[in-house]
Amino acid sequence: MGRLKEFDVDTALEAAIGVFREHGFEGSSTDMLLKAMKIGRQSLYDTFGDKWKLYCEAVRHYAGTEASAHIAALHSHSRAIDGIRAMIRRVADDANENCLGVSSICEFGKSHVDLVDIHSAAHEVISKAISDHVRLAQYQGDAKNDLDPGEVAEFMVANFAGIRIAARGGAQPRQLQALAKLALRALE
Repeated sequence: MGRLKEFDVDTALEAAIGVFREHGFEGSSTDMLLKAMKIGRQSLYDTFGDKWKLYCEAVRHYAGTEASAHIAALHSHSRAIDGIRAMIRRVADDANENCLGVSSICEFGKSHVDLVDIHSAAHEVISKAISDHVRLAQYQGDAKNDLDPGEVAEFMVANFAGIRIAARGGAQPRQLQALAKLALRALE
């Protein structure tokens, strides 16, 4: 009979996400992770496999959470343009918190297929939600009709990464808000 887990897996994973967000994969030692997660080495291996598998699970969980937050912001208003505004504002307001998605892309690019798959799936979900809302904003008369919704979605996702990288580089809140405001102007 297997031994019962003596820790909450989700809580441990959230702690690992915090370490990876701050230090990246290479900068996060196993000891740092174990301390933050409040688990032993064997529990890490039994539950997550190894540091790389933990990292991939952390990126997957983080990407899912971020996608859900973007979609919730989009659906937070009856007018699509207001939902788009809320999503962009959320990115700028939270940009001072390191983004594990952007960090993992900066650290690894496309060198690991498992990360590429995670990022591609999240990108697809977020891009579809944005392009759907751009179409709705066009229908509601709040966005230019000559814009391609798919291209707008790609621009928005790239802009979000840019805002987060600018924040990581020390941009001030007013600068981040200006970047967000300019992104929204692309729809007007």
